[in-house]
Amino acid sequence: MMKNLVLGIDTSNYTTSIAVVDENNHLLFEDRKLLDVKIGKRGLRQSDALFQHVVNLPLLFEKIDRLSIGHLIKTICVSNKPRPMKDSYMPVFKTSQSFGKVLSHTLCCEYKEFSHQEGHIEAAKWSISKKLKSEFLAIHLSGGTSEILHVINNKEGGYIIDIIGGSSDISAGQFIDRIGVALGISFPCGKEMDTFACTGIDQEVSIPVSIKDTYMSFSGPETFTYKLIEKEYEKSIICASVFKCISIALAKTIEKVIKKTALTQVLISGGVASSIYIKQYIHTYFENKEYDILFGHAKYCTDNAVGIALLGNKNKKGGIINESSNY
Repeated sequence: MMKNLVLGIDTSNYTTSIAVVDENNHLLFEDRKLLDVKIGKRGLRQSDALFQHVVNLPLLFEKIDRLSIGHLIKTICVSNKPRPMKDSYMPVFKTSQSFGKVLSHTLCCEYKEFSHQEGHIEAAKWSISKKLKSEFLAIHLSGGTSEILHVINNKEGGYIIDIIGGSSDISAGQFIDRIGVALGISFPCGKEMDTFACTGIDQEVSIPVSIKDTYMSFSGPETFTYKLIEKEYEKSIICASVFKCISIALAKTIEKVIKKTALTQVLISGGVASSIYIKQYIHTYFENKEYDILFGHAKYCTDNAVGIALLGNKNKKGGIINESSNY
């Protein structure tokens, strides 16, 4: 019998999402709607994205209403900011907070907040078959973030997180989207570019990879790729070259972080982690090495509220991020 359900709400820069899980972490319902971005644009202003969330959420909640489970919801869990840091803020998350607080007061139930990043980690963990140790490495690759995280499970149910690497300038997702828009692909460009990239394998042009310690740089590769577009290389070749550049940088950086921390379990999540090209490259690169390089299920790598709902079953209200890393 269903009881003590958790409703998760996530309102990111890309997607409006809701999900419902039971107390045993079984997913009962989830739905999401991509935000509309005009062709040629690289994203939305926060005010425009927030407005779309306000319009989208009632449409998604209509589907929950049909399930007649509202009276069983005991916890509302929302995304409140991009990362679990004190100064992390983005207006779009005010939408999930506002809707969540109204619902918690209306239903007289518990209300919890977690960061969008924690939701990505939790959804990816839930979607894989292998159990992670209490301490592991997590890589968050999305439209706005490329971070390598040292994660420790908190006894109270949250996370203690150190940022120990990532991108020193633009994220992998920004690199992909900027090139995609220049190629005439609709934003967000990752999924379509990944499809093109998989048809351009073995035809890639070598884009210089820049890595310093545990940090990758994609601004130089971005400039290099614009020159390929000017030279009118085929779209599939350009896309494959971009994804190979990201894959090489990621693989080499992962190796450096593993050696530095001696942690051998790596969980990769975020929208960019849903790439078939990157996943195949990384698995091939590490296939003869004694590391667990784990990708979340593609469906739960992209923005979703499943991880936020799952976090609602935990005791702690939000994780902690160590802003002064030991590494």
